[in-house]
Amino acid sequence: MTFPTTPLALSSRSLKRSQSLYEQAYQALRTAILSGELPPGERLVETQLADSLQVSRTPIREAIRQLQNENLVTTDLHGSLRVALLSIEDADHLYDCRIALEQLSVKAACEHATPKQLAQVELAVQEAENAGDEQHSLTQYQRLHIDYQFHRLLAQSANNPWLVMLLDQVFDKMMLLRLRTTQHNPRVLEIRSEHRLIYDTICDRDADTAVQTIQAHLSASKVRVIQEIQLMEGALESNHSDHS
Repeated sequence: MTFPTTPLALSSRSLKRSQSLYEQAYQALRTAILSGELPPGERLVETQLADSLQVSRTPIREAIRQLQNENLVTTDLHGSLRVALLSIEDADHLYDCRIALEQLSVKAACEHATPKQLAQVELAVQEAENAGDEQHSLTQYQRLHIDYQFHRLLAQSANNPWLVMLLDQVFDKMMLLRLRTTQHNPRVLEIRSEHRLIYDTICDRDADTAVQTIQAHLSASKVRVIQEIQLMEGALESNHSDHS
């Protein structure tokens, strides 16, 4: 998954006519969703999106269909299109998939990572450590980007392109999940010390410890995220009961 450095305002974006309008509409909407500009649960109205991107409804409709295929857009009980709002069960399943894939990732990285790749991973570790010092000046989107960049570099160093592709698909869905929870509670994201521990085990070529460390890292993240969703849903139910 490729992340833009800074989310772009959808309302200020118009599409270049020299390229496929469907492809551009798809990329624009996908970027807006994965950056949090169109947040989880947001209703998507074709006419409004078409006006924002200055195109007809046809490329918007085709783009939304593709995003539905990727489970980034869903239809609610009333038939309205919305940015996917992932449940506790979704979080549980996604983290289980990610833990399995990333255990494979770090194990293979211990065997295949080149010095150049390790240097890139170390830079990502340092960026995560610096992000801890600069957390008040970084957006949650930027901090999440730093986190995923580290994990993607690990996957790339595993010398398995299929693994990278599968993780990218999981990362897309998890971006929705983690944007929602970190916006509510920034402390859900812990990358400062845990990334360094993972990196050290790979430098030592210690596959067993690397697997244990990544499992502990992601399992702790899973607990934090699920607890945060439970708190958010509990607060929402409380508000509904207060107004009923």
